[in-house]
Amino acid sequence: MMDAKTVAIIGAGPVGLAAAAHALARGLTPVVLEAGPEAAHAVRQWQHVQLFSPWKYNIDSAAARLLAATGWTSPEPEAYPTGRELIESYLAPLATRTALRDVIRTSHRVTAIGRAGFDKAKSKGRADAPFEIRAHNGKGEAALHADAVIDVSGAWFSPNPAGHSGLPALGEAAHAARIAYAMPDVRGAQRSRYAGKTVAVLGAGHSAIGTLIDLAALAEVAPGTRAIWLLRGDDPAKAFGGGSADQLAARGELGLAFAALVRSGRIRLESGFGVIGITDDDGRLRIAADGDRHVTADELIVATGFRPDLSLLAELRLRLDPAIEAPVALAPLIDPNEHSCGTVRPHGARELAQADEPGLYLAGMKSYGRAPNFLMMTGYEQVRSITADIAGDKAAAHRVELKLPETGVCTRGGVESIAALPGCCGGPAPSGVDSCCADDAKAKAAGRSGCGCS
Repeated sequence: MMDAKTVAIIGAGPVGLAAAAHALARGLTPVVLEAGPEAAHAVRQWQHVQLFSPWKYNIDSAAARLLAATGWTSPEPEAYPTGRELIESYLAPLATRTALRDVIRTSHRVTAIGRAGFDKAKSKGRADAPFEIRAHNGKGEAALHADAVIDVSGAWFSPNPAGHSGLPALGEAAHAARIAYAMPDVRGAQRSRYAGKTVAVLGAGHSAIGTLIDLAALAEVAPGTRAIWLLRGDDPAKAFGGGSADQLAARGELGLAFAALVRSGRIRLESGFGVIGITDDDGRLRIAADGDRHVTADELIVATGFRPDLSLLAELRLRLDPAIEAPVALAPLIDPNEHSCGTVRPHGARELAQADEPGLYLAGMKSYGRAPNFLMMTGYEQVRSITADIAGDKAAAHRVELKLPETGVCTRGGVESIAALPGCCGGPAPSGVDSCCADDAKAKAAGRSGCGCS
């Protein structure tokens, strides 16, 4: 790839824009193809959510240099932005006020990528052929040739289904009008949909926890709002984290606040609940699990993670882990059975390149396949390394320039809102106190045993 000049970047999210900034810095010619009408289209779907890490970890270095030339002022490094603030204070200016505005093509949905003149089965001379990218752009189908491709199209629009076997639950598609995925804005833009309703939330990650916390807050001002937590596993403590002993301090805070809500009864828990079917029950949803169990709710929110859409890469030769669907060299480093986002070490082109398709790289959330532990700053390090590799600077490509904090930066969102809720065992425990909530901390300070929230 020493002579590569044109780099097609699939997706104009935070990592895609960072890839374009690094490509420009390397003298390459980036072309960013974004499916949405504006850059950061996926981020706009969760703009109500507070990020899991402060500003200092969410701004790419090459992007910051482009912005600095416009007179841009960097946000307070220790503040935790929402998705909306990430767009308004960083991504929108980057996409519209810098040189990137000339390389981004919005409303370009990539449908397929191949090698020009080569189908998947043809080998001889394949590596020397340019990539051919097909995209729908509103006027019809367009084609683009590029020397290298960085696929950072993410996974937001391909969420995992509700079914506990990895398949959609029986009846899931038929009841799609009352099922949402990931983390809808239950207290804001979609409040009318959820206020006064019984809402079941399936999942055990940060999206599920944040949504349940928001539903508990909504119940304070919208009587009749009830939250049911559907947990596939049997141990809810895993979702609570390690409390004050958690290596990831912010994750521990969120877990403690969430645990207080569950223990207070404000969130009903149904553990060991693997969804198998969804049917109509007099206008409501009857959500069934194994063992002849079921719950009835008005709405279901499925927050069970994401999986990559690999359909646009079907005509390329990919080496992906069969379970995680990440590049084979990366998969053992991010296996969610072994790692959290605080234990994934920085990585780059060496782990992300596709050996059978020189010049093709998966990066960002897409590169993590089904693993949920992706960090934005890890994506920035990925594309810094990848663009160096494409430009022929192997030393820079193999060098690690990212240092992750030992305490981790996985999560913080939700802690501030839960602290303001009345009646929830007094709110979360004070910082540094080994208790599940404020009331429990007072009980322990008075020498009582057991949980002061009971």
